[in-house]
Amino acid sequence: QVQLVESGGGLVQAGGSLRLSCAASGRTFSTYAMGWFRQAPGKEREFVAAISWSVSVPYYADSVKGRFTISRDNAKNTVYLQMNSLKPEDTAVYYCAASRGRWARGSENEYDHWGQGTQVTVSS
Repeated sequence: QVQLVESGGGLVQAGGSLRLSCAASGRTFSTYAMGWFRQAPGKEREFVAAISWSVSVPYYADSVKGRFTISRDNAKNTVYLQMNSLKPEDTAVYYCAASRGRWARGSENEYDHWGQGTQVTVSS
């Protein structure tokens, strides 16, 4: 069983940056693909970014491409989401997810484990 704990959310002004972290339990972290999703108030949860297992190939939603960077440190069992040039529309609860499918991408159905989420609020 993999447990995921997100951190790093907060309040930031438009144009600012935040880095989210997701710490995973378990000794097989490097075999999981990892993803970030977000859910804004009144909206469905949507895909943000994913990274494949140990070879770390990233994949992004068009809405964040060029502004967000996903990375992983398998030695620390942690995946990161660096968010730059933040916009008010990036405001959401951000969730970390883990997939046993090593090349998981943007579908929630590909992911087996989820964190509790961390709030990101971008003010205009």
